[in-house]
Amino acid sequence: MKKIPNIHPGEILQEEFLAPLNITAYRLSKETHIPATRISEIIHGRRSITADTALRFGTFFEVSPEFWLGLQLEYDLREVQQARKKDLAKISSYTAFVM
Repeated sequence: MKKIPNIHPGEILQEEFLAPLNITAYRLSKETHIPATRISEIIHGRRSITADTALRFGTFFEVSPEFWLGLQLEYDLREVQQARKKDLAKISSYTAFVM
């Protein structure tokens, strides 16, 4: 089975919001009062979307902040799951423990 790549929320921001709406990162920065460096770092996958950023993106794009936080949570979980794959495989489930 082929693995689906883990997509950072910044890539979704760029490809699904900024590009189709013809909005620059600079304009997003100005409209949301988020430093341009933070927007750039998010787009390039070097920074996470915080609750504050999610609220600002949600307000600007008229989507829920939970959408943005959900993207970040899913990304983070997949990253940690991959990094800890061997450790997680060593853990028995609770039901195996009580039987």
